[in-house]
Amino acid sequence: MSQTIRVALVGLGHVGRGFLTLMLDKKDTLASRFGLSIKLTAVADSSGAVLDARGIDPTLLLQHKLTHGGIGTFPYGGKPGLAAPDMVKRAKADLLLEASPVNMESGQPGLHCLRLALSQGWHAVLANKAPLVLAYQELSAAAAAQGKHLAFSATVCGALPVVNIGRRDHVAVRYAKIEGVLNSTSNYILTTMEAGKTYAEALREAQAEGVAEADPALDVDGWDTANKLTIIANSVLDFPCTITDVEVRGIRGIGPEDLRRARSQGEVIKLLAVALPLGAGYRLSVHPARLPLSHPLATVNGWEMGVVWHTDIMGVQFAKVDERGPIPTAAAMLRDVINISRG
Repeated sequence: MSQTIRVALVGLGHVGRGFLTLMLDKKDTLASRFGLSIKLTAVADSSGAVLDARGIDPTLLLQHKLTHGGIGTFPYGGKPGLAAPDMVKRAKADLLLEASPVNMESGQPGLHCLRLALSQGWHAVLANKAPLVLAYQELSAAAAAQGKHLAFSATVCGALPVVNIGRRDHVAVRYAKIEGVLNSTSNYILTTMEAGKTYAEALREAQAEGVAEADPALDVDGWDTANKLTIIANSVLDFPCTITDVEVRGIRGIGPEDLRRARSQGEVIKLLAVALPLGAGYRLSVHPARLPLSHPLATVNGWEMGVVWHTDIMGVQFAKVDERGPIPTAAAMLRDVINISRG
C-alpha cells in the first residue's frame, strides 16, 4: 500500500536544505521499502514563502536558494515577504517540518508555526529545540488533543536516537542516572585544547571547520547542552521542567593545562549533562566534569556526542555518534516522518 504525505517546511538553512536533499536521494528507498512518497507543498524562509498544493520541485527550489539566497523570489509560486506563520495558515499539508533558527528568547517563528499546525490537525517534526524548551508541555498536550504526533528526535544529538531509545526502548525502566556529552562544539574545543591549542585557537579552528557559530556562547557556556537536557527530562523522564531548572556552567574557564593535568591523572574533562533522581523529580545539571578514562564518555572525542543510561533492569547502556555536517540531523527528521507515516 502506498501513501503520500504532504509536508510544509519552515527554515531553509543547512538542515532544511539537507532534508530536501534526502527527499531526492532517498525517493526510491522510501517508495520501495515503506510505500511512502513525500510531497513538498509549502516552504518558508526569512525572505518569503512558496505554496503549491500540486507539489514543489525540491531540485529547482534548492538551485534557486543556493543561487539567489531567498525563496521569496522563486519563479514558481514565490511570495516575497510572506511570513512563515501565514504560510502555515494557507498551506495544504499533513505535517509541519520545523527547522527555523533557534530563538531562545521567544521561540519564534517556530513556536507560532507549531501552534498553528497542531491546531489545524497536522503532525509536526522538529529540528528546532527552542519551542520544546519553552513550551514542551503545551505542545505535547496540543498534539495529543488532536491525536497527532509531535516528533523531535533531531533536537537531541541529531541522528543519535537519544529520545527514541528513552521513550520507545526503555520500557518500565527507572533511571539511576543519565549522563551525556551532548554538544559537539564544546567537545571539539576540549579535544583540540588537550592536543595543545589555547581556548581561542581551538575556538577559531572549530569555527573554521564549521562546527562552531560566529557567536559560540550557546555552546561553550553550556546552554545548548542544557536545552537538550531539558528536552530529555520532559520527554524521556516525564519530568515537567524548563531550562531554569537546570544548573549550568560552561567550559570558558578550562585551559590546556587543566586538560593535560587531568590526563596525567588518568582522567579527561568533558562538558557533562547529568540527570539524577531527587525526591519525586530529578536534579538536572550541566558542568565540566573529570571522568576516569574507563568511563564510556571518556571515549567521546572531537565532533562526537554520546549518552550513558544507568537503568534498573536493562543494565548500563552507552551510545555515541560521530556527526559532521547537517545531513545526520536532517536524516533524523526523515526518520521521524517515516515513523509517523507508519503509525
